[in-house]
Amino acid sequence: MASRKTKKKEGGAKRAQRASSNVFSMFEQTQIQEFKEAFTLIDQNRDGFIDKEDLKDTYASLGKLNVKDIELEDMLKEASGPINFTMFLNLFGEKLHGTDPEDTILNAFKMFDPEAKGYIHTAELQHMLMTQADKFSAEEVRQMFQSSNIDAAGNLDYKSLCYVITHGEQQEE
Repeated sequence: MASRKTKKKEGGAKRAQRASSNVFSMFEQTQIQEFKEAFTLIDQNRDGFIDKEDLKDTYASLGKLNVKDIELEDMLKEASGPINFTMFLNLFGEKLHGTDPEDTILNAFKMFDPEAKGYIHTAELQHMLMTQADKFSAEEVRQMFQSSNIDAAGNLDYKSLCYVITHGEQQEE
């Protein structure tokens, strides 16, 4: 059975390579390196493919032990074949295609700024970040505020923060 599995993966890898030969041009080199690091973390058994066991082990390493097989299988079905690194990049390319990440982040901030002032008070943002979804620690919030444009009243300019998130801290000259 192992040989059949290997054969299937090899065929899938060739199919994935043909289907997404230009996927590397969709991302900057730094992004590709970040995706490679993420792929390596998820590929727990280091066989070059992400499978159900890799996903299960990754979730377990994050403390989530009760992930259902059907959930993992649904994740894997998003790919058109076995998930090697090229397919992994292709999946992200499909998710991000036509979407400017900066606009996506700006739109998320605008949900908390109904009057379109262009800023959010730091106390309100800190409360949301530390109490909702993937809760930030006080140190993570401090680090984010450190690279943010905050006025004397404590209002964070989220447009400049979005720029920093998507382009890095180096401002254009």
